[in-house]
Amino acid sequence: MKVRKAVFPVAGFGTRFLPATKAQPKEMFPIVDKPAIQYAVEEVVAAGIEAVIMVTGRGKDAIENHFDRSVELEQVLIAQGKEDLLEEVRRISELAAFCYVRQKAPLGLGHAVLVARDLVGEEPFAILLVDDLIDAPVPAIQQVLEVFNRYHASVLAVCPVSREEMGSYGIIEGRPVAEGVYRVTDLVEKPSPEEAPSNLGIVGRYVLTPQVFEELEQTPSDAKGEIQLTNGLKSLLRRQAVYACEIKGRRYDTGSKLGFLQATVELALKRSDIGKAFREYLKELDLDAGASETGGRGD
Repeated sequence: MKVRKAVFPVAGFGTRFLPATKAQPKEMFPIVDKPAIQYAVEEVVAAGIEAVIMVTGRGKDAIENHFDRSVELEQVLIAQGKEDLLEEVRRISELAAFCYVRQKAPLGLGHAVLVARDLVGEEPFAILLVDDLIDAPVPAIQQVLEVFNRYHASVLAVCPVSREEMGSYGIIEGRPVAEGVYRVTDLVEKPSPEEAPSNLGIVGRYVLTPQVFEELEQTPSDAKGEIQLTNGLKSLLRRQAVYACEIKGRRYDTGSKLGFLQATVELALKRSDIGKAFREYLKELDLDAGASETGGRGD
């Protein structure tokens, strides 16, 4: 069955970026000149997904406005003869069919997915976490979809994580069934390095069967009062097969300050319009830094 819908859980407060996120969504922070969320939407569109379901919360109106038409802005661009920018802003609103639903309280990723249930219906669907920006020749969600189409079962994106990072991820246990593909046998949410069954952490791309909704409804809240998607998937394992796909590409955690800066710098360097000049600037900056450490340039 074709996967037609993608769920974007974007209701979080973005506390890692306070105070910047006090009044604006972190998903709208620009990576060069494009909001982080637009990279993810373009990823699903490139993979043939037609509908985008945004699970939003209070203070997230900027996301909806970004993917809507802006007639006033278009009129200004027409008057100024800026046809290239006009085409770009119109293209954004035409990327996909967008719909929005509110998560009224921060009750976890699993709860956010449940909020989208009526809009998803009884069909397989994708989930994308915007904090994970994945730069890859083949879109990350397309890689996951290819495994889903092969096995007709839920598929999780994974990548190797260090021992120090394991406490921030759901970690899979599984047996290899193909190159970079695993049949999942267990999932552990944020284990210590000693308890982790592997070094493969779940990252923000999923294609799931609709049966996950039933499991999430039965999943108890954790100590924080949140429903964790990983716990729902662990229950799903008892009913049907779940696979993991090791993603090929460069992943950035744009929800962290360092990851956000890394993505901005590395994607800027790839740009045909500014990449060369920016690279030269970084070279000069490195020389300046070295000179300051030794007390001057010596010229």
